[in-house]
Amino acid sequence: MSPAAAIAAAWLVWLFTWILAAGGSVRVAAHHDLGAESPSRVLTLAAIIMIAAAFYPVTSAVIWVAPAPLAWACLALAVIGLGFTWAARLHLGPLWSSTSAPLDAHRIVDTGPYGFVRHPVYAGILLAAIATAVERGRIEAVAGVLVLITAVSLRAKLEERLLRRALGDAAYEGYRRRVPMLAPFTK
Repeated sequence: MSPAAAIAAAWLVWLFTWILAAGGSVRVAAHHDLGAESPSRVLTLAAIIMIAAAFYPVTSAVIWVAPAPLAWACLALAVIGLGFTWAARLHLGPLWSSTSAPLDAHRIVDTGPYGFVRHPVYAGILLAAIATAVERGRIEAVAGVLVLITAVSLRAKLEERLLRRALGDAAYEGYRRRVPMLAPFTK
């Protein structure tokens, strides 16, 4: 199996298992304006389409060809990134939710992956997407990562506003000062 095929398989396994596990979050306490999430969801979908196009290209827009050692390293980074998302989701347990709305049992979680970054699911997805783009070396994948970075930034900022509102500025601000948003070891 090539690194490209293994990366595609890792993404498919991750996506399938992520969707299967979607029903286990706690009840949402209050709905907010879901329209605020729309731009990040649209951008995320666009990024997914662009990254997928890197595996099934419609053009021959190859920017570079990753040498074998780099391609295998990218596979390892993609698997680490996707694994980090699962570690974060499992660490939250029933507190995990696919929506950016306050949950009944909301509290600050600053242990496990959440002790490294405030948004480990997004950080893991970004690591996996960047590794995928580097391995593929295609314009579609690079464009997809750039769009995904924008989408994740918008979504993370929305979630931070909601968390500050739900948990209190003082409590959340302490967490923000201690733990970086997306890139570990940057504080």
